[in-house]
Amino acid sequence: MLLVSTLIPVIGAALLFLLRPRSAKLRGWLVMVCSLTTTACVAWCLFTPGDHPVVLLRLSTLLTVSFRLDGLGRVFAGLVAFLWPLASLYGLEYMRHEGGENHFFGFYLISYAVTLGIAFSENLMSLYVFYELLSLATLPLVMHGMKARNVRAGRTYAYYCLGGAALGFMALAAIIYYGGASNFTPGGIAGLAAAPQGVVLTMYVLGFFGFGVKAAVFPLHRWLPEAGVAPTPVTALLHAVAVVKAGVFAVTRLTYYSFGAELLRGTWAQTLCMTVALVGILFGSGMAVREQHMKRRLAYSTMSNLSYVLFGVLLMTPQGLAAGLTHMVYHGLMKIALFCCVGAVMIYTGRSDIRQMRGLSRNMPFTAAVFLVCGAALVGVPPLIGFGSKWALATAGVASGSWMGVAGAAVLLISALLTAIYVLVPAISAYALPLDGEAEKCDPGWQIKTALCVVLAAVVVLSFAPQPLGRFLAQVAAGAM
Repeated sequence: MLLVSTLIPVIGAALLFLLRPRSAKLRGWLVMVCSLTTTACVAWCLFTPGDHPVVLLRLSTLLTVSFRLDGLGRVFAGLVAFLWPLASLYGLEYMRHEGGENHFFGFYLISYAVTLGIAFSENLMSLYVFYELLSLATLPLVMHGMKARNVRAGRTYAYYCLGGAALGFMALAAIIYYGGASNFTPGGIAGLAAAPQGVVLTMYVLGFFGFGVKAAVFPLHRWLPEAGVAPTPVTALLHAVAVVKAGVFAVTRLTYYSFGAELLRGTWAQTLCMTVALVGILFGSGMAVREQHMKRRLAYSTMSNLSYVLFGVLLMTPQGLAAGLTHMVYHGLMKIALFCCVGAVMIYTGRSDIRQMRGLSRNMPFTAAVFLVCGAALVGVPPLIGFGSKWALATAGVASGSWMGVAGAAVLLISALLTAIYVLVPAISAYALPLDGEAEKCDPGWQIKTALCVVLAAVVVLSFAPQPLGRFLAQVAAGAM
């Protein structure tokens, strides 16, 4: 079923490329059937016990491309499988304004398959292969329309991803050479403990920046705001579901399942990477306050919130990892809703400046309401989900007993204040300030509304009943040590 889950979207993409249906209805049915069937297969895998490996390709005794679903993989795969059909449904309505739907949704489905491949990877070699394939699958989406700005953004995206892959490959080679294996092992690969510490720590830092490119780690973040020129279903995909979360997921795998937290804790490598994460939190929040373009502002917000997750991961404690995973899931829900709201505003009103949101609730009452609730959640207003994950990160930082953890808790507080400025202020202005123009209703159609309603329902449910997910994430974190 792991293999079937990745094949269904590829088959759907092949049908779109070969048949090129002119009927929007037929195209929509094909995309949604493939997406929902894939999600059903993934759900079957998530709730079925057992973690037996499936070898896809054996290059040597040490190099195999294989699948195996463990606890951490279940977290990432579950998030992807839940959000992808919603993003696809949103895209069916949005892309009528863009054109090139067959080409677009073909690569959209391929990206779904490749992202699941990352979640299912049994070893670092497999993860690296699908990590590279994700860059290739999403590049045509960033460049969709082939306008000059899209091509420029795609070129930047490719440069950063390929450069990061080179650094990640060095870490992969070092793990195989010194550790004699690349299979993910809770607590890390035992052979690395006997390797020269200086070399191992240097390779970890290179791997952190290499795989962290997709997580927009500072200073390798420039591609993320530039990719905002792509259609909104792509930016929602990049910023909330696939690419950036794949970067965080890869760093987590590298830290806990390859090198091992015990080997890294208290070293200069941990201090350096933690410092980068804290700088990223403040830099991303500060740039979001300055940015006036809607999607670019949310892009810098994504950079900041990804560093939240990395902060939790780099604490290298069970409590920190559980908090980081919690924020990874919650941020995916909040951010995809915010991007979808902004995209709806841009295509139905033609507005792209954040200052033009004033009085928007008269034009788009539904969209403004969703933006307000999810914006408040991103800020961390209790009892919404953002408060729970940020509180967990701050308490994990203080409980770690290190000065970096305490500093991280202070940075989170500063960032929360900045988040209130760049998200909550425009959200409130949609209600509190007079409308600039005529009050003509232009809320989106049923497809966008349905996608937003499902995400909003998930935000509300997790705000008031977070315990089941919290217990599962705590078990995953405890098993990674």
